Amino acid sequence: MNTATWCLALLLAGAPAVAAPPEPVPARAPLSEISDAELGDMRGRYVVGNDLVAWFGVTMTSVWQTTSGQTLQGALQLGMDFSAGGTPTLSFEPTVSITAADAPLPVAASGATVDAAGLANVSGLVQSVQVAGDHNAVSNVTALRVREGEAPAPSAPQEAATRTASASGMQVSAGVADGMAQVLLQVDGQGLAMQWLRSGSAGQSVQLAASGQQIHNQLQIDLVRQSLPATANLQRDVAQAIGLNRGVGI
Repeated sequence: MNTATWCLALLLAGAPAVAAPPEPVPARAPLSEISDAELGDMRGRYVVGNDLVAWFGVTMTSVWQTTSGQTLQGALQLGMDFSAGGTPTLSFEPTVSITAADAPLPVAASGATVDAAGLANVSGLVQSVQVAGDHNAVSNVTALRVREGEAPAPSAPQEAATRTASASGMQVSAGVADGMAQVLLQVDGQGLAMQWLRSGSAGQSVQLAASGQQIHNQLQIDLVRQSLPATANLQRDVAQAIGLNRGVGI
């Protein structure tokens, strides 16, 4: 081996190894949301809690006192008893009254008008006050009470789903009709006060075009929860386990 060949071999032996080019990293699939159908097939989901809704009740009370001395009052107590399971038992008790009906009606505010047609398009919990007059006292109050215990005793059966009273341009109605529970007070030329409970909406509304009136709407919602016995908890868990494992296996 001549000197040139020996030097070339020495250089090659001491030269650092050339690293091979890295393999390309495969591109990851973009993230995507899991569909509801796929989530519905997931296993291992269980309901947390050992209580159920035993009773759901709503009490609506509306009172209107005019400057002439009349008092219009309407009330409705509505209850749904779920303690027996299945379809709830519905009970209701409407009451209406007008006092000092022979007194002359108050004079409406000159040229005053109100329009609440847009409330028909609103869902959820609604509270509205529209006043075109002076020296009025108006309030909408809603309260929610959740407690533990037994379902209240059902009210006595009612002869009619709705009760009404009217006198000298005044009307009061309270009851359940066409899938809606409602209390309505109305004085011709003065306005109206209303409370309602229907699918997807509960609300209170006052439309007043007079002066010196006092109107109060009170909506009380009660929710009674009842603890499940140990055997019922076990039956529920077993039923869930069976239902969530449908289709598993060959």
